[in-house]
Amino acid sequence: MTSMTPTLRTKLPAVGTTVFTRMSALAAEHKAVNLGQGFPDFGCDPKLQEMVGEAMRAGHNQYPMMSGVPALREAIAAKIDALYGHSYDAAAEITVTAGATQAVMTAILCCVHAGDEVIVIEPAYDCYLPAIELAGGVAVPVAMQVGADGYSVPWNQVAAAVTPRTRLVVINSPHNPTGSILREADLHALADIVRGTDMLILSDEVYEHVVFDGGRHESVSRHPDLAARAFVVSSFGKTYHVTGWKVGYVAAPAPLTSEFRKVHQYNVFTVNTPMQHGIAGYMHDPEPYLGLPAFYQRKRDLFRDGLEGSRFTLLPADGTYFQCVRYDAISPLPEAQFAEWLTTEIKVAAIPVSAFYSKPTESGIVRFCFAKKDETLALAVDRLARL
Repeated sequence: MTSMTPTLRTKLPAVGTTVFTRMSALAAEHKAVNLGQGFPDFGCDPKLQEMVGEAMRAGHNQYPMMSGVPALREAIAAKIDALYGHSYDAAAEITVTAGATQAVMTAILCCVHAGDEVIVIEPAYDCYLPAIELAGGVAVPVAMQVGADGYSVPWNQVAAAVTPRTRLVVINSPHNPTGSILREADLHALADIVRGTDMLILSDEVYEHVVFDGGRHESVSRHPDLAARAFVVSSFGKTYHVTGWKVGYVAAPAPLTSEFRKVHQYNVFTVNTPMQHGIAGYMHDPEPYLGLPAFYQRKRDLFRDGLEGSRFTLLPADGTYFQCVRYDAISPLPEAQFAEWLTTEIKVAAIPVSAFYSKPTESGIVRFCFAKKDETLALAVDRLARL
């Protein structure tokens, strides 16, 4: 007699294999240069690895505090204070998380109830919408505008999307996938929208240290009126080239942190101990994150210079390690098909920006990741520039 597995009614009917998984698999199958998925193909500082090893050898291998190793939370609070001028209480307002994705999920689960509306700026990183759906919330997408000067948020449309059921606004700067950044005027516009309401803000700032051309990262932490109602998320994976370690954090006022930790303790409890101790020690030297803009700007410029004169149209890349390009002079194909063709025929993998929208949206734009070795970028540029 054959055993039967019961049918399970999915909680995420729209979710399947992610575009990142599909494109990376396609890149591997066709031996393409993978500029699709956003992770470095180079290692981290050996000094950081040694500090983690020292923590292991020192016996830091059991559960840490649920909220995170105190030394790491204190280092995070000190960094935020030094960079953005906002003083968070390390004990009551900083929580170490298993990467930024868990931080986003936990923040949404702790504050969004059934029927609550959440404004999401699209294109949007793919973890936001499933988290809202699992919380029983209703995502309200607002599309960014894109023109010759790149992407921008239409704040008048964000304001128009607000209803009495709006609980949360999700923002992301520096922005994945567009490479745009929010500036001081953007934060003032957001403050005008939320002032006098009970709306909260989830600010995804995982690329906070990757802002180019002398620009300043406008953290929500810089703006007291916004910080008072915000979960601010960041990630050591992006900052220290260790995406696989999955260590991030959330800074939020004590009342928000209290609710955040209620969910955090049951969906992950805590985060691996030796990595926390290693990162805490490594943070004593600010140079690795202060030098990150120059490190990635050189790679951005190497990639952009190589494509100057090609048939791609380069959009501005003010932050992150992503470069968006228009390809209308090369092909009339929809974005997903063009990305597949680029991977299989030209041997360079990209991600269609249409994958970052809740409903089919074609802009004729794909995203490349330039967080790669110079030789990787040179090989990709050689192939792309021939088109």
